[in-house]
Amino acid sequence: MKNDRIAVAMSGGVDSSVAAALLKRQGYDIFGIMLRLWSEPGQDNNGQNRCCSPASVSRARQVAAILDIPFFVIDSREEFHKNVVQFFIDKYSAGLTPNPCLECNRNIRWGHLMHKALSMGATRIATGHYARIIQNEDKWQLLRGHDNNKDQSYALSMLGQSDLKRTLFPIGSYTKNKIRSLASDFALPVAQRQDSQDLCFLADKDYRRFMHDYAPESLNPGPIMNSSGETLGQHKGLPLYTIGQRKGIGISAPEPLYVLSKNQSDNTLIVDKLSKLGKSHLKAKNVNWISGTTTKDKIRAEVQIRYTAKAVGAWIKPIDDNEVEVEFDHQINDITPGQAAVFYQDSVCLGGGVID
Repeated sequence: MKNDRIAVAMSGGVDSSVAAALLKRQGYDIFGIMLRLWSEPGQDNNGQNRCCSPASVSRARQVAAILDIPFFVIDSREEFHKNVVQFFIDKYSAGLTPNPCLECNRNIRWGHLMHKALSMGATRIATGHYARIIQNEDKWQLLRGHDNNKDQSYALSMLGQSDLKRTLFPIGSYTKNKIRSLASDFALPVAQRQDSQDLCFLADKDYRRFMHDYAPESLNPGPIMNSSGETLGQHKGLPLYTIGQRKGIGISAPEPLYVLSKNQSDNTLIVDKLSKLGKSHLKAKNVNWISGTTTKDKIRAEVQIRYTAKAVGAWIKPIDDNEVEVEFDHQINDITPGQAAVFYQDSVCLGGGVID
């Protein structure tokens, strides 16, 4: 038996279930843990967060019983609302397009859950993320998962050395198809469960309706202008639009119009044709270097600006310890303030920051 006691973050899905099964087969002393998270009441989800619905809890309990491991559910609704939901509302209200999954990983999984797990006797936590961790001399490194279509290192770019030291990603070296096959081999009843791609706390998957309900004061109509300063119409509130958006702007034009930027100071939405959308540089703040060492010199890397985006070659130039400038090899669309810019060299994730 291995000496570590591992708390496995279980969701009732196939990935975390197989992660637990693999660790159990490897001889670890493990237990399952699920956090009960906040979700808005009513709508079509009956007030249940999709990550911890009664059905998800039931499936996780069933898997834990099959694996013969303890399983615990911890009420974390207050922490989740404070650190993720309110963050989401505040950033959208400020004209940004936030990534709440990174904030959940930072404050809930590798904050609240890690603290709870350690207090329950765990020495490390494990999750069902498609990513890998290796130790290179005295440093821990975060690597992309082997399955390029499922890699989740982008959403883990906020981790540091102490986080990686206490974390296991048991499925990071497998493909999704192999994980489903392993679930069948382990006789787990979740082998064909579909992945959830939506924000877990939205009752109806509609963030615009959510902002209408929870932050109506942020939805102030204002002018829609093109990049030449001509007024084209009225928008319904800046939080309802995202950079690169084409549909739903409500302006007729000879060729499609795209959202270029949102000017919070004068409540103006800037739109124009696709050729005006591309940019070749960005600034990122609140930069986290996974190595724990701030890069002082200009470095060559690939930069990914959204979870589903392709990483693009670029030069990263540090401005100070917390901010960098990124110069891309060519113009790219959809550089969106509030999203993360994540830096890679080959399969190694160096870290990332928030697009300013």
